[in-house]
Amino acid sequence: MYKAPRGTTDILPQEQPYWELVRQKIVAICQLYGYSRIDTPIFEDARLFARSIGEETDIVEKEMYVFQDRGGDRMTLRPEGTAPVCRAYVEHGMHNLPQPVKLYYIGPAFRYERPQAGRRRQHYQFGYEAIGDADPALDAEVIDMAWQLYTSLGLSHLQLLLNSIGCRECRPKYLAKLKEYYRDLAGQLCADCQQRLVRNPLRLLDCKRPSCQRAARHAPRSADHLCAACLEHFQQLQRYLGLLGLPYKLDHRLVRGLDYYTRTVFEIQPRGVSGAQSTLGGGGRYDDLIAELGGKPTPAVGLATGMERIVLNLKKQKLPVPQPPPATIWVAHVGDAAKAEAIGLTAQLRRAGVAALMGMGGRSLKAQLRQANALGVSQAIIIGEEEVARGELTLRDMVAGQQQRVPRSEILSVLKGRHLGTDDI
Repeated sequence: MYKAPRGTTDILPQEQPYWELVRQKIVAICQLYGYSRIDTPIFEDARLFARSIGEETDIVEKEMYVFQDRGGDRMTLRPEGTAPVCRAYVEHGMHNLPQPVKLYYIGPAFRYERPQAGRRRQHYQFGYEAIGDADPALDAEVIDMAWQLYTSLGLSHLQLLLNSIGCRECRPKYLAKLKEYYRDLAGQLCADCQQRLVRNPLRLLDCKRPSCQRAARHAPRSADHLCAACLEHFQQLQRYLGLLGLPYKLDHRLVRGLDYYTRTVFEIQPRGVSGAQSTLGGGGRYDDLIAELGGKPTPAVGLATGMERIVLNLKKQKLPVPQPPPATIWVAHVGDAAKAEAIGLTAQLRRAGVAALMGMGGRSLKAQLRQANALGVSQAIIIGEEEVARGELTLRDMVAGQQQRVPRSEILSVLKGRHLGTDDI
C-alpha cells in the first residue's frame, strides 16, 4: 500500500479551511503594506544556497535535497525563500525600480530533517522581503507586519524576541570574544557544537541541547559589542517598535540559523512554549546578501513563517475558522429522460452562479435525498417522468420538508426569490 513519503503529508479537505483563512489573511496584509507577489522555481542551482545560507550551516551540510539533472547540473529543491527572491532581484534588474522593492511569496520548501510537529521535509513557507533600504524604520515595519498578520488570525499570547548580531565591521571581534569564552567549556558541548566552535561559533548560541543552553547562558552578548553604526541602528529600531506599541524582549542568544543575517534578527513565538518548534516566524536584515549573489551592495530585511506552524497554533488556541458553504441545490432524478433533463438543469444552475450537485450512479430517489441531506444541501429539485411530461420541476425545502411544483421555465426566478445564487439569475 502506497503512503505519502516520510516527512510529507496530505492536506485533506477538512483541513483546507485553516489554510484558506491563512492565505486570505496573507494576501490582505501584503496589500496593506504594499508587497507584490513573486513566485520563484521550486529548484535552483545548488550553489545559490551554499553561497547565501552558508556552507557550514546545518541546512547546507545535512538538510538540502540535492540532485544532478540530465544535463549534469547540480540542482537543489529550495530549502528557503529569501535566496531565490534575491537572485530574482539581481537577475531582473530590480535595482532600477523605486526602492525598497517589496515582494512576498507562498510555496513549498524542502529540508531533509527529522519530521516532527510543525516541521516537515516538505513544508509550506510564506515570506516577504523589503530590498533596497537600510532605514531601521523598515525593520520595524517588517516586524509590525508579521505581528499584525498573527493577531489578525486571532492568535494571542505572543512574544517578540529581538537581537542585533552586528555587521562585517564589528562581528569578527565579537566572534573572537565568543571563542575565548567557550574555550574552557568545549567539553560540555554536544558534538555538533564542538564543530561549530571551530567553524561557525555564532551558532553555538542557537543550539537547543540543555547542556549547550546552559553554556550559552553567560556567553558574551553581541549587542554589547556593536560598532557605532550598528548600535545606533539597533537603538533606533527599539524606539520605532515602541512607537508602534510592539512589546519586545531582548534575547542575546537569538542568532537565527542562516549565515546571511546582519544586524537585526527577530522571532515571534507563543508565550510559554520553548524548544525547536516554538517559533511562529522570524527574520532579520541581510545587507550583504545581494552583493554576495553578484548584485550591487543592497540592504534588505525580511521574514519567513511556516504555514504549518500557523495552522498548528490556530488549532492549539481552538480558534474558529470559516467553513465553506454547502452546495445550495441538489438535483435528484428518476428515469433516463429525467436524468437527461437533470444534466441540462444542473449545468444551467451552475452557469447562473448557483452551487448545484446532481445525483449519480442510478440511486433511488430516497437514497439521493438522503445523500443531499447528509451534505447539508438546503434545497432539492426532483425530476421524474411526470415532471418531464409536464415541463415542471418539484422544488423541495430540505429543512422544512415542504415542496412545490414549479414550471421548468420559472425555476431560476423562483430560486432568486429565495435568495439562492447570484444576481446573474
